[in-house]
Amino acid sequence: MLLQFPTNVTGWICHTLVTSSLLKAVGLGSFSGSSSAASAAAIRWVSKDGLGAIGRLFIGGRLGNIFDDDPKRWRMYADFIGSAGSIFELGTQLYPEYFLPLAAFGNFAKAIARGLKDPSFRVIQNHFAVSANLGEVAAKEEVWEVAAQLLGLGIGILILDLPGIQASYSLLVFTWLSMRLLHLWLRFQSLSVLKFQTINMKRARLLVRSHVLHNTVPGYVTCNKEENFLSWERFLQPKIIFGVSMQNMMGKNGSNDMVKTLLKLYSKESYILYMKQQQGGSTILVTFKVGATGLTVLRSLWQAHWLHECQERTSNHVLSLLEESLLKLENGFDDFLRQLKGAGWDEQQIKLKVPKKLLFDESENLELALDK
Repeated sequence: MLLQFPTNVTGWICHTLVTSSLLKAVGLGSFSGSSSAASAAAIRWVSKDGLGAIGRLFIGGRLGNIFDDDPKRWRMYADFIGSAGSIFELGTQLYPEYFLPLAAFGNFAKAIARGLKDPSFRVIQNHFAVSANLGEVAAKEEVWEVAAQLLGLGIGILILDLPGIQASYSLLVFTWLSMRLLHLWLRFQSLSVLKFQTINMKRARLLVRSHVLHNTVPGYVTCNKEENFLSWERFLQPKIIFGVSMQNMMGKNGSNDMVKTLLKLYSKESYILYMKQQQGGSTILVTFKVGATGLTVLRSLWQAHWLHECQERTSNHVLSLLEESLLKLENGFDDFLRQLKGAGWDEQQIKLKVPKKLLFDESENLELALDK
């Protein structure tokens, strides 16, 4: 909260500076105050709010399941998107004739940012509610937020009263940009100090990689420090694609014999993993069987990281590598879970979701497996 407070202060300073541009763009600084001018300004203001609200509908309706896994990442992205929206609003003073589209785009971006911010921040608040006291935590956070708002608005008003800011639009933009960069840096710092004990995909990768390479599991404090919460899953190594159909897994050269071999190889597992070796690097494909859980995803991650780290010094034959990796998994995963518990992690807090689509049912006819 000590980092959140100056973050919120800078945010409200930026809000004040941007609002100045919006009000000048709709003519409140130049019209004589006639009723028609006031009505026109009101219509423009309401219209841009209405168009911007579409962004919140999109986030709430389509992306509601992404926040529990990685709230730090989405909270930071919310500020990036909100900053982009402010740029459109600053542009209204330069192009007042395009107020409605510029303000609408700006409000649309800010609405998306708010749609990302609110759910992810609820997860963060719940993280602090260690005694099931979410209401108390939210109330205390509100006090800090209001104090930051009042201080930020006050400083913003003082800045707007400076003669140089009133006379120079470029100085206004420079001041806003400086405050916004400071705001983003403070936001990053405030999120970096959070220490979640839940196991999401990024933290799971760090944990299994440490166990495969060093036979140790870091505690949640160390793991959260090492976690790069801004990175995208697709750019992490090894490259893993979850929820792949058997057809895509086998490729054009796939056969029922290969499917039977993989089914036999993974008879004790709730997933099937296959590695495609390519010139640019290997890609690991995973399909899950009916009944797979978050622990199943964690097992597949352990095997994938073992393959990634050990394929260079072992056989190049894919099936031989898979067989060896499964033996290592059977011998090493129980030790991994013991170390996980000893390091303070909770197995009940594994936030690794099994893809709902393309679950493989072994009772299906094998001839149909390649067509799914």
